[in-house]
Amino acid sequence: MIILGLNAYHADSAACLIIDGKLIAAAEEERFRRLKHWAGLPTNAIDYCLREAKLRLTDVEHVAINRKPGVNNLRRITFALRHWPHPKLVWQKISNIRSAATVLDALQKAYGIELKAQLHYVEHHLAHLASAFLVSGFSEAACVSVDGFGDFASTAVGSGHGDKVYILDRVYFPHSLGIFYSAMTQFIGFPHYGDEYKVMGLAPYGEPTYLEEMRDIVRIQSDGTFRLNLKYFRHHVGDVSYSWNDCTPSVGLLYRHALVDLLGPARQPNEPLEQRHKDIARSTQAMYEKAFFALLSAVHKQYPTDHLALSGGCAMNSVANGKIFRRTPFKKMYLPAAAGDAGGAIGAAAYVQSQLDNSGGNGAQDRQSTDEFTSAIYDLRSRRGLTTAYLGPWATDEEFHALLDWKRKELGVAGCSLTLLAAEEELVGRTAQAIADGKVIGWFQGRMEWGPRALGNRSILADPRRADMKDILNAKIKRRESFRPFAPSILREAVSEWFEQDDDVPFMMQVFQVRPAKRAFIPAVTHIDGSGRLHTVDLATNPLYYRLIDKFRESTGVPMLLNTSFNENEPVVCYPEEALDCFLRTNMDVLVLGNFFIERILRS
Repeated sequence: MIILGLNAYHADSAACLIIDGKLIAAAEEERFRRLKHWAGLPTNAIDYCLREAKLRLTDVEHVAINRKPGVNNLRRITFALRHWPHPKLVWQKISNIRSAATVLDALQKAYGIELKAQLHYVEHHLAHLASAFLVSGFSEAACVSVDGFGDFASTAVGSGHGDKVYILDRVYFPHSLGIFYSAMTQFIGFPHYGDEYKVMGLAPYGEPTYLEEMRDIVRIQSDGTFRLNLKYFRHHVGDVSYSWNDCTPSVGLLYRHALVDLLGPARQPNEPLEQRHKDIARSTQAMYEKAFFALLSAVHKQYPTDHLALSGGCAMNSVANGKIFRRTPFKKMYLPAAAGDAGGAIGAAAYVQSQLDNSGGNGAQDRQSTDEFTSAIYDLRSRRGLTTAYLGPWATDEEFHALLDWKRKELGVAGCSLTLLAAEEELVGRTAQAIADGKVIGWFQGRMEWGPRALGNRSILADPRRADMKDILNAKIKRRESFRPFAPSILREAVSEWFEQDDDVPFMMQVFQVRPAKRAFIPAVTHIDGSGRLHTVDLATNPLYYRLIDKFRESTGVPMLLNTSFNENEPVVCYPEEALDCFLRTNMDVLVLGNFFIERILRS
């Protein structure tokens, strides 16, 4: 079975490829288009996945998409009759459904071929649940998906058993924790799609002084679900513009003037951040957590188990995720590397794989083994947990050589030295020493990460001990808001010594408190409230990155590095030429490109 999984015609368009139950490759389209959160048909990501497997699109037998046109139609009709939404809003919803329904036609048109693949529609939240549970390694778990909207629902609760996952209950449009958080993000003056993480980063600088007002906006129900007070929102009735096709997505204004009456004037993007805005951010995060933990606690009562498989765009709220074990009865959790809509590509494909396996249609007997023609990253049928995110493109030594020969003159003009360090010990030793000396390092190795986080293959690295490193990074490269924190990558066995938690966090999806006695040693990765967004590094998963951190530990006593994404207000770099371009146009000190150590010697 060759299954192509897609998240298409929505933000964070993406593709993955599963062959005979084995995950071969996955990537977001934004990495190729160089436009954040790109929405549309992910042809570049599809091409990459097929190249990795040495296949053509005509070889694909099944196409799985994380949308199901027509699902929950009775709910849609009932809602429209009750609320009479703006005609443009209705037309947008119909257009989105049509786009999902014609994916096979769109593929045939884009590639100029006739496809014989079977198209499978997987309900949006079912794909989310599958993206977590079917790769979690759990034999059973409670499954929860929370996001903005998909297929007329914002939240789904279900269960997973063996290789099966089910939706058992939903929260339907127009009630949504994702919409609440997005509306408040706009209100605080962050207008771009995907800016919610800025509110999460700003929240620790404020106090929850607006929590009573928030309780009027989001109303927690006795059964643990929630409802929005719709007088504050316009997404359900107004002409709220959404752009999902061949572009960076955007969303129109989500809140009504009643929110201004409740909280005071909204902040414009060019206005300074005042304490009031920080307090609103903190109150927003606090309200989200109250509703989120009420939901999870109710889910546990209904499906008592130690295991939670969590997904959906709201599962990117790493601050709330870090409190789950303290605020709910769950004891173990799996969060996928791409918890948001991109992850629906893997979820849809994994769900279809499980359905076909259970129906007896495995289709693998008359074809060569997967391992004979490609390198499989993960076997879904093994029921092990997927702990790697390194599913994207990679570069060969020949490609590095060709790029550096082409750019040799440009490197000379920039005052850079170029050294080939063939021995791994020399590579990690020199890089660790440069970090300890206060230099900012671009680190480009192996396969690109799947999901939004840089996890040690497409990373910018620095010394976590330097209190001024956040300012240095923002001045040299990132040019982003000063309140946004940087994350630590830490050796797995050192976690309990430095953090008030001892758990695997391979995808940087949870925030935990740094132990008070350790905070002064790592100010660059300790947030104002004493927390850090944890990324645990295991020798088996990323041996080169592990050895680099360990080498830094040998000389400094600190078993971690500051790790941030390799980019400059753009998607994370994908190919070596993008890494080199980012290095040359910023004030990064060193670029480690495979085994090449490129260092600025002269400053212009």
